[in-house]
Amino acid sequence: MTTAPTGPPETGLLLPEPDDDGAPFWSYASAGELRVQTCSDCGRRRFPPRPCCPRCRSFEAEWQRMSGRGRIWSYVVAHPPLLPGYAEAALYNVLVVELADDPAIRLVGNLVAAPDAPLGSAAAGKLRIGAPVRAVFRQVGDGERLMAVPRWVLERP
Repeated sequence: MTTAPTGPPETGLLLPEPDDDGAPFWSYASAGELRVQTCSDCGRRRFPPRPCCPRCRSFEAEWQRMSGRGRIWSYVVAHPPLLPGYAEAALYNVLVVELADDPAIRLVGNLVAAPDAPLGSAAAGKLRIGAPVRAVFRQVGDGERLMAVPRWVLERP
């Protein structure tokens, strides 16, 4: 799945702080790809990224492309917002999504109404555990620092 980030960048939101292990995840996200670190020796996928495989202790890894499909494993609706940059987006949701390609991998993100829709655009009544979702990408930040972050849309709105 490759979908270039859509819409104008959202500003005022917290940006991820990539470390050496996670930097490739964000690089692929900016290209519209959802990839997960995978051990080159035993094939185990891992997220969050880390230098060593927890199963076989190998330091060899590659980034495997995922389908971008998953299901809502858990969620919360934040109200009132705790940070000033999120006040306009309230009521907004935060999801934990279990990937269809590997249910042991869970990513945190937000459900939005459409790929180019802003944070807080999905109606809280549409959230349900087990609902199928797919990844979309949206640029956040300002002119000095832009990053693409994965967001989620319902497979069957």
